[in-house]
Amino acid sequence: MAAITAIEAGPTVAGAFTAALTTLTSSDTITFNPGRKQLLVVRNPTGGTLNLNIDGADGTTVNVPGIGSVNVASGLTIAIPTLEVRAVVLSTISEYLKGVVTLTGASGCIVQMFNL
Repeated sequence: MAAITAIEAGPTVAGAFTAALTTLTSSDTITFNPGRKQLLVVRNPTGGTLNLNIDGADGTTVNVPGIGSVNVASGLTIAIPTLEVRAVVLSTISEYLKGVVTLTGASGCIVQMFNL
């Protein structure tokens, strides 16, 4: 299990900067910082669609206006087709990111997480 390190890309960063790539293993972690705008970018270089599951250990059930009770305990799964890229602004899925956040199911994908 590797901890994915966020890449600083906020307003204090000028011009080009290093943006390291990390290859996902069977289980990796990220640190969600609700005080920052964070962007998770995932590229699938493999020969088949992979399903990335993003799951905070403390996610349970949340009430969504107009929908009702939604269970977030199993995390959010994002399908990443072969040779494609998916990105998510983490604050938009914050209810899935309570506690230690684990990334599973997309071993071999290339990931970057930016603090904007």
